[in-house]
Amino acid sequence: MSKIVILGGGESGAGAAVLAHKQGHSVFLSDTGRLRDKHREWLTGNGIKFEEGGPHTMDLLLMADEVVKSPGIPDNAPAVQALRERNIPIISEIEFAGRYNRAKTVCITGSNGKTTTTSLIYHMMQKAGLNVGLAGNIGDSFAYQVANCNYDYYVLELSSFQLDGIYEFKPDIAILLNITPDHLDRYDYRMQNYVNSKFRITRNLRADDCFIFCSDDEVTVAQLKQIVLRAQQLPFSQRTSEGQMGWLAPDTHTIVLDYMRQTLEIPVEQLSLKGKHNIYNSMAAGLAGQVLNIRKEVIREALSDFSGVEHRLEFVERINNVVYINDSKATNVNSAWYALESMNTPVVWIVGGTDKGNDYSELLELVHQKVKAIVCLGIDNSKIRAAFSPLGLPIFETQSAREAVAQSQALAAPGDTVLLSPCCASFDLFKNYEDRGRQFKTAVKELPR
Repeated sequence: MSKIVILGGGESGAGAAVLAHKQGHSVFLSDTGRLRDKHREWLTGNGIKFEEGGPHTMDLLLMADEVVKSPGIPDNAPAVQALRERNIPIISEIEFAGRYNRAKTVCITGSNGKTTTTSLIYHMMQKAGLNVGLAGNIGDSFAYQVANCNYDYYVLELSSFQLDGIYEFKPDIAILLNITPDHLDRYDYRMQNYVNSKFRITRNLRADDCFIFCSDDEVTVAQLKQIVLRAQQLPFSQRTSEGQMGWLAPDTHTIVLDYMRQTLEIPVEQLSLKGKHNIYNSMAAGLAGQVLNIRKEVIREALSDFSGVEHRLEFVERINNVVYINDSKATNVNSAWYALESMNTPVVWIVGGTDKGNDYSELLELVHQKVKAIVCLGIDNSKIRAAFSPLGLPIFETQSAREAVAQSQALAAPGDTVLLSPCCASFDLFKNYEDRGRQFKTAVKELPR
């Protein structure tokens, strides 16, 4: 019986504690914050020892044979550093749950589009009648489901923080959508460290596994040239058909998927998800469906009737002929770029939050073309002001969702779009991006008509 310490008591940590307990380990969970009622009930219902709302009891942490660390806790946290000094192994919930998982896994990572693509593949697999669970950076804890469910498949959204803690975990189908600068504050502001983190999804792939990736992404392609990969490689592209398993036919504006000579063609206009970035997401999902041997008709139907993801270019309401869009999940420059690129009307842009080392210069041309006014939503907006002031746009400061929405309504004219696409993390004013998105939607619904 091993002594397992769980560091962090959120969805990931509480789920790992339940699985460890069911596997006969001695378990202790420690969180400096307060646990949600649901997670506290998981622990007390299983007789698992835990502490919350105070400093970690280091004597108990340092007795661990192994530590499962929640992804939100950085490696430079004092408790983590103390554990490393004692050479106590630290892993992620994904790694821990993978030891006991017997289901096949489809794992998706990337800087942008993870949640949408994960949800789309899950939708497709459900539509195909497969016994499938949804977990990782979305849905219920992977470990909790491994402990309590009996799925044949899991679709897992994996962040770089979750991938940092895997060593033996292996997907059956690994999908890498793209790599653009994000979370650089967690990676010593070195892009290569972040790239290495994303590529951990490939580290244990075997010859009979599949690696689906975007060959238009220069960072991904450059890294592939530096490593040896045994898995089947399934590239997709909007620029070329040569050597691709998925591509965009420019003459018919149709995506073509061609795995194992099972060709499927779908006109872009039939895709439920709009925008250039969602063509990529749909290609990745469609190829995964082909690898899973899902019937063409089901893949086509899933790609055409998927309803999208909350907080990702989510239509909220049209008020006085002004459209309000919730893209709170856009927490980096590339996500905001895709959101702005997909806009076809003048934009009042709500942006701001906790900066993660953003380079806003990539957005200047799009903002010049699309945006009529900027509404900052954050405690410190100086970097945003410095980046966009030269464009001569009106820039306003707000510090709550309600204030930002009211200011945006005052600026918007009929035919405009108010777009919350913050480009930043949410933790300065909100619990997380979901909280930010929901407060935005509530504020929109309360606007005078």
